[in-house]
Amino acid sequence: MKSLKSIMGLTILLGLTMGAVFGFNSSYKKSVIHSENYQYFMDKGRKGNNTVKIALLLDTSNSMDGLINQAKAQLWDIVNQFSYAKCGNGHRPELQIALYQYGNDGLSSKEGYIQQVIGFSSDLDEISEKLFSLSTNGGEEYCGEVIQTSLRQLDWGKNPDNLRMIFIAGNEPFTQGKLNYKDAAANAREKEIIVNTIFCGNYQQGINTQWKKGATLTGGEYMAIDHNKQIVHIDTPYDDIIIKLNSKLNSTYISYGASGNAKLALQSQQDNNAMELEEAVAVKRAVSKSSGMYKNSTWDLIDASEDDAFDVADLKKEELPKALRNKSKAELNAFIDEKKAERTRIQKEIQQLNAKREVFISEHAQQEKGELENAMLNAIKRQAAGKKFIWE
Repeated sequence: MKSLKSIMGLTILLGLTMGAVFGFNSSYKKSVIHSENYQYFMDKGRKGNNTVKIALLLDTSNSMDGLINQAKAQLWDIVNQFSYAKCGNGHRPELQIALYQYGNDGLSSKEGYIQQVIGFSSDLDEISEKLFSLSTNGGEEYCGEVIQTSLRQLDWGKNPDNLRMIFIAGNEPFTQGKLNYKDAAANAREKEIIVNTIFCGNYQQGINTQWKKGATLTGGEYMAIDHNKQIVHIDTPYDDIIIKLNSKLNSTYISYGASGNAKLALQSQQDNNAMELEEAVAVKRAVSKSSGMYKNSTWDLIDASEDDAFDVADLKKEELPKALRNKSKAELNAFIDEKKAERTRIQKEIQQLNAKREVFISEHAQQEKGELENAMLNAIKRQAAGKKFIWE
């Protein structure tokens, strides 16, 4: 039994999922700093893009606090690496992350001590919020059942060009529970979903307890990590400037609609969560917010205006900020254009500073990666190659 304290990220997220992993060398970063066509982070087009769907299944029983802390800290690293990815059709992929917790006594025994924390989502603030909300408690860990539950509940889609992956992490035998993990793996393989297993502990012990077998049955990868390893973040001369620019970036978000104010508050809350975890995490989150991976068109007027169907005439006056309610259509469009230009300028500045920051890190440390991040990103890159994804 184990115990998992409060969770983030994917970092999936989530894990929810560098430089060495993706071959992103410092010479590219140096040249891109001076580029006048710094477009990769401003790639707005989503039409025809491939989608990466990652379901992160985290054991939240005892002794797993280190795993959850890594997920919180490294969600933004994984997101940032996808800002360098391109699909076979030349577009940036859309990243969707789902999160499950399992093996927690606080969950329903009738549901197998399993809970869907969030279904597939591209809302990075909400994914972050869910990671930070997780807490740990002893319980029964049923790997086969949580895999099967995610296969059944989530909308995986059927597009053969999409990359569909499960990452399951824990440290109890993979064979626990009534549902045989081999049956769950067979179902995943039938749906063309790759199961990757991350054993938190000794590599050979994970093999002996069937974690490797659980991955290889679907063509996935087995990994063993030290989930209690302390993440070493490198402070750089650019961190404070990026954090200040993040505050300016927030001022370009103009809420609208029924959920606008709540979403704006959530954005600020997740900034605070990242900062409380560590300043370096706040920097990485700011970098994510300056990329094309961070989209909020459901509540932010500036992102919403990127949609071809957007028309300010369709907006309800009462769902706009008070300062905008009496503006004409022409005035609203002018205001949006002004904020859009301001955001583009700030995003570009953050990205240029981050390129310098990455060079600084590469010159002052051999490695700044966490165990969970390394495991996920290595697997993602290799499996994405089969869908013709490339990293710039």
